[in-house]
Amino acid sequence: MGATRAAAFEQAAVALTAVVTDPERVVARDAVTVSCTCPDPEMLFVDWLNALIYEMATRRMLFRRYEVHIDGDRLSGTAWGEPVDVSRHEPAAETKGATLTALSVNRDAAGRWVAQCVIDV
Repeated sequence: MGATRAAAFEQAAVALTAVVTDPERVVARDAVTVSCTCPDPEMLFVDWLNALIYEMATRRMLFRRYEVHIDGDRLSGTAWGEPVDVSRHEPAAETKGATLTALSVNRDAAGRWVAQCVIDV
């Protein structure tokens, strides 16, 4: 949830990290950039999360902080984190992908952006 769609995407990414470990255990040291393009806001959200899951898996990293910029159908984002340290991070699960289940990107009654979906673990 956030004041902007980009802020909601950032918060959803923090929630993604929380599926694996407590984000407070991750040091926001190394930056990784991610970009996605999709005309549908909901699919752009899924693409963003899946790009992060890919980066986590291939780089063997966890991320703590995120910054997202959305311009039309283009998303550019940065994730800051560090390599996985099993003894310190104590990962609880491995994320496999963002799904279309319960997928929604919209504003709530108070005007805040909400972005959500189910993550497959």
